[in-house]
Amino acid sequence: MSLTRKTLSNAAIGIGVSQDYEGLSVIHKPGCAAAIWQRTPLPEFQHWIDNVDPEHLPKTRMIVAPDKVRDALQKTALMCGTPNCPECGMLVDDISALTMIFADVMKADYIRLRLDAINTNACAKFHIDAVTARMVCTYRGTGTQYGISPDGTEPSRIFTVPSCAPIILRGTAWPEGPKSGLLHRSPPIEGTHETRLLLVLDPVTDPGAERDHTKTTIH
Repeated sequence: MSLTRKTLSNAAIGIGVSQDYEGLSVIHKPGCAAAIWQRTPLPEFQHWIDNVDPEHLPKTRMIVAPDKVRDALQKTALMCGTPNCPECGMLVDDISALTMIFADVMKADYIRLRLDAINTNACAKFHIDAVTARMVCTYRGTGTQYGISPDGTEPSRIFTVPSCAPIILRGTAWPEGPKSGLLHRSPPIEGTHETRLLLVLDPVTDPGAERDHTKTTIH
């Protein structure tokens, strides 16, 4: 069962917005700085995820083969005490599907997966990630914010990605030039008592070459 339904919205110039996951491949087109799969979460799922005790939201970091994500996340949810219910199954299935989709778009055999519960101003400064490309999806709380800045300063117009809508962002290692000037940040939430549940996916070419040995590699 899907946790979302499709919808449409506006986005900044240079951002590809699609009604389905196949449209994420627009990230490879010249001049496309980011791609969004525009979705709206099902009300029953959003109500559930918004009311899970933050202490029991699933949290993990791993390097994983895409077809192993579902099993790994099921174990993560169990260890974190995430309520065992249909909505939890929706979350696990959706993250598994997004990992497969992103791996296909990036032609990656492995993915670095980070699932975090955040209640501070993490990465609140506008920036570009030092990766080839990154997928970000906010399941709970305010979504990733982005805007165009020709000189690296804070964008004059800021857009917010909707809940459960994955965005693929080009990083500094993307080979195309000149750079688009698209910057993004995690929204500043410190002091608001908000807890975000954030999924971050990066392509991994060689798991053995990763420097951070604290991560688990799942083949």
